[in-house]
Amino acid sequence: MNPMLNFDLLLPKAAVFVFLSLIAAGVSAVPVPSPPSVAGTAYVLQDFNSGQIIAETNADERIEPASITKIMTAYVVFDAINSGKLSLDDLVSISEKAWRNPEVKGWMKGSRMFVEVGSSVPVSDLLRGLIIQSGNDASVALAEHIAGTEAAFVDIMNAHAQRLGLENTLYQNSTGWPTENHYTSARDIATLSRALIRDFPELYKLYSEKRFTYNNISQANRNALLWRDGSVDGIKTGHTEAAGYCLASSAERDGMRLIAVVMGTSGNSARVKNSQSLLNYGFRFYRTHRLFAAGEVLREARIWKGASEQLPLGLQDDLYVTIPRGEYDNLKPAMELKKSIFAPVDKQQALGEVVVRLNDEVLDTRPLIALEAVEEGNIFRRIADHIAYMLQ
Repeated sequence: MNPMLNFDLLLPKAAVFVFLSLIAAGVSAVPVPSPPSVAGTAYVLQDFNSGQIIAETNADERIEPASITKIMTAYVVFDAINSGKLSLDDLVSISEKAWRNPEVKGWMKGSRMFVEVGSSVPVSDLLRGLIIQSGNDASVALAEHIAGTEAAFVDIMNAHAQRLGLENTLYQNSTGWPTENHYTSARDIATLSRALIRDFPELYKLYSEKRFTYNNISQANRNALLWRDGSVDGIKTGHTEAAGYCLASSAERDGMRLIAVVMGTSGNSARVKNSQSLLNYGFRFYRTHRLFAAGEVLREARIWKGASEQLPLGLQDDLYVTIPRGEYDNLKPAMELKKSIFAPVDKQQALGEVVVRLNDEVLDTRPLIALEAVEEGNIFRRIADHIAYMLQ
């Protein structure tokens, strides 16, 4: 136990309002059955806003990602666009390697958007070829354009993987072509998918496009859920003989977004059916709510020897929780606050924690931070506060 924290439970006024509103809504509890059976090697069902895992099996097992690799390929491209290093209008020269896998005779194996060697193709077209058609040629062309070589691009992919906390992921290429020591996990795919949607919401919209025509060849998005479920807007399929049929999908209904990752199923129909079942399960039996907004004042704390006597405390980011429907009145948010606070205090300095429990289970813990800086008070303030503090 941290001796600096006062563990008296202090329910902020904002929480009281939230829970009175929820109770007034009259939502009754819905029994939560076990997650649907998934006929694959691994799966994860995660809420986008809270990050909470609703269901999982073999989530951290290292597996071959196949073309789901291209989620990270797109992430790197999106990052280059957002940082101003790349434009959607930039022309990319198609190398022989992008057109043809040098390890085999003929054209690039696997999925292609059918670019021609020596041609110049806009980044916008290559992105659609990468995302909609899962083009290996588009993937290599973008990698070479951004980093000079595909190998250098892979280094960037792995750097992002490390930064995002993908603990069971290592990339060897930009396409997902089967290669030794090229692996990821279902949990890492969900984490990456969440980052993709969060960090690049406008560019993510490309994943909802159902068809793309290039070089007079029209190809449909391999994510069949886009046609079956209007709430689905991504993300990526993958398939090799070793990996099986895989799908990372995301859907949004009534302001709640879920991410489902299904790996190693027996066919396209199986990956679609299992993904749909997981999404339906999550939306039917769970609900996500924002309890506190970033920057919202959750408490005014007494600060000693400062230029002011009160210090507003809150959270740096929105706090969402995902819970079974009908369990709102069993939520128990609490503030665990540093016993005594003395100036000076920096803005965003951690001074305690916000802990949210559902019954006795801790759902989330966040630092309780200073929402503004407070400098030391003048000599008279410091003396007066010192006396008051000693006498309290």
